[in-house]
Amino acid sequence: MTEPIRISVEEARQKVNSGAALLVCAYDDDEKFKNNHLQGAISLGEFQTRLPSLSQEQEFIFYCA
Repeated sequence: MTEPIRISVEEARQKVNSGAALLVCAYDDDEKFKNNHLQGAISLGEFQTRLPSLSQEQEFIFYCA
């Protein structure tokens, strides 16, 4: 298994704001998501629900606080 690619906060913000990447809060607990998510992020549960309809070319940025 390969290591995840780490990017700076600035690069992540730019990609999300431009629509080039989808920001995913990696908490699987809805309460933790509610209390810790960043603006524009979706929950892990929402990501899993939307996964079948997302393009394989879509970039995802996962984070946890």
